[in-house]
Amino acid sequence: MSQTHSVHGAESGGLSSLLLVVVFCFFWIGLEPFPNPNASGLLTAYGTSSNVVNQIIVITLAGLVFGAIAQHPARGLLLRSFGPLAVILCWLLFTSLFSEVPATAFRRIVYAMLVCLCASSVLLLPRDTDQFGKLLGACVLTAVLLAFLGVFALPQRAIHQGSDALEHQLAGAWRGHFGHKNVAAAAMVFAVFFGLFFMKTRVFWQGALIVICATVFLLNSGGKTSAAMLPAILAVAWIFERIGPFRAPFLLICLAMMNYLLLSAAVSRETQDLLVSWGIDPTFTDRASVWRLALDAIAERPWLGHGFQSFWQMEGLVNGEVADSSWAVTAANAHNGYLDQVINGGFPLLFLMIVWLVILPCRHAGLAFKRAQHPDLVRLFMRCWLFMLFLSCLESPFFDNRGPVWFTMLISVFGLRMLAYGNLTATRYAGAPTRIQPAL
Repeated sequence: MSQTHSVHGAESGGLSSLLLVVVFCFFWIGLEPFPNPNASGLLTAYGTSSNVVNQIIVITLAGLVFGAIAQHPARGLLLRSFGPLAVILCWLLFTSLFSEVPATAFRRIVYAMLVCLCASSVLLLPRDTDQFGKLLGACVLTAVLLAFLGVFALPQRAIHQGSDALEHQLAGAWRGHFGHKNVAAAAMVFAVFFGLFFMKTRVFWQGALIVICATVFLLNSGGKTSAAMLPAILAVAWIFERIGPFRAPFLLICLAMMNYLLLSAAVSRETQDLLVSWGIDPTFTDRASVWRLALDAIAERPWLGHGFQSFWQMEGLVNGEVADSSWAVTAANAHNGYLDQVINGGFPLLFLMIVWLVILPCRHAGLAFKRAQHPDLVRLFMRCWLFMLFLSCLESPFFDNRGPVWFTMLISVFGLRMLAYGNLTATRYAGAPTRIQPAL
């Protein structure tokens, strides 16, 4: 092996590692940690200058990661994983032609696809699974410790305040650099899963530190849904791993039952009374009002929807007749990822999303466990993926391209597929094209 080849291999590996860290930290930390919650640019969901900057950054990162993997031996595996997503993209483009603002919908669709490219490509940037774990461990630990640093050094930015222009009722809840306590809570659940993975496969103390810190932060964030789901998902994941061919029916039935119970609470007095008898708030912190509005919107356009991200906070909704009778018109989303997909592209989009995000990952997880090459990594991706599927019954993370939640789910979904079908691939960094190493 020549010295030139060795130097080139080291440089390539170093640049790819740096790019992985940059992409991960962009979604988990962002460009401006601990922003002023009362800044005018943060009071609207879209169209601010900060979002324009984010779009430019994502376009740049997508270009860099695409260039980095262009010569990767497993690039075909990555491209094939975009098959279901390409069908979803075509349907979104078609339905958005009938939206109130087609140009805006098209722009958001392109942005969403670039985020998907970034998340999937991250899995091919490291040299092997060992380096992937090492870099991921450093990034997650940094994000968790940064959130704690904000709580103690910048509490007025890292903790919800009564003086916040939006949601001042959340005063006292920890949010760290994540901007909102619900996002912080979900991120900390992910961090616990990562920490458990590191405890098993890498440095025990580093994983334990992440688990302890993330759990403390989660409990102080006030994210009751995420906190309750953490032990529940660990139990569901244990069952899911062991039921073989019944994985998909088990998961579909659980999701259907949970969504039916939640959504019927918005329209059924009997369900509301049942939940009250169980000691559960039947409005789910007033999500029921939003769900009723979402169900009405679906009834208006059940097959084509209202266009990708073209319903909530739009002028026609905020200033329409419904605004006089319900505060729900000010909601940023449906607080249910499955409802939002029907609003975005009708029931066909919901079907496509279930195939992509539920049925196919069930198959991929089963194949990955059967291959038994990286069971702990499969378990990590499986836990993150399952958590997001159930959290989506109460939140709307699908295609929410800001922050760590959707990005981490994408890594998990693409990761399960790559672990299911990825064989040994030629390493790019050793300077010898014929050398083979296990990789994602």
